[in-house]
Amino acid sequence: MTVGPTMRPIRDGSFRFDCHNRMPCFTRCCADLNLVLTPYDILRLKNSLRLSSGDFLDRYTEDQIDDATGLPLVRLKMGKDESRHCPFVRPEGCSVYEDRPGACRLYPLARAATRFRGEKGAREKYFMVEEDHCLGLKEEKEWTLKEWLTDQGLVQYNAMNDGFMGVSTARSPSAIRRPGDQQRQMYTMAFYDLDGFRSFLLKSSFFKRFQLEDELPVQLRTDDEQLLTFAGRWLKFALFGERTLAIKPAYVP
Repeated sequence: MTVGPTMRPIRDGSFRFDCHNRMPCFTRCCADLNLVLTPYDILRLKNSLRLSSGDFLDRYTEDQIDDATGLPLVRLKMGKDESRHCPFVRPEGCSVYEDRPGACRLYPLARAATRFRGEKGAREKYFMVEEDHCLGLKEEKEWTLKEWLTDQGLVQYNAMNDGFMGVSTARSPSAIRRPGDQQRQMYTMAFYDLDGFRSFLLKSSFFKRFQLEDELPVQLRTDDEQLLTFAGRWLKFALFGERTLAIKPAYVP
């Protein structure tokens, strides 16, 4: 019988772990995953692969609906081989290592983060993910939590993902009205199909209708991270009625 992973708190702020291609378990953690991708994961991966966001979504992902919120989720599509390997794993390791998803960077840790409306940052806790197949947990190399987050490039990932969480989960269940098809399509376009969202902004009357900071229109045309951050503002305005954007007086009914 296969035993699932166990989670335990990190004691004394440090842990032991190492991973390298000489280990018998190398890349075993890259198979049969239920890996939910964040919008920032998709941004990094589609740029690494030189694909449009639409092409990346069609080729490498599958959709599902979050039972708690009714909002769309995007999962990485596993391979069709018997082990269901990640499509980016190779015998020598990860082919998109520099732009691998945040969950892959974090392993063997897990992050539990909660963000409440009105708070600038997320409240977070970290846990060890202990799986029988992972021999890296028996290695002697020791890390502090801060060292691991810095070494794995997680500071930027966490910051961008916290902005996404501020839209997707920072509301009490009683305050959430189940979105309809049109709202889900809007959410998917703005957060996941970033190139489609940029095209929507440029081809519509958006820039004529809304008051934006002076440099923002130029940034939205060229900077994917600025565009993704702005997508959160747009969705808070369009889906939840928050005053994150202002309509120009000429267009106010």
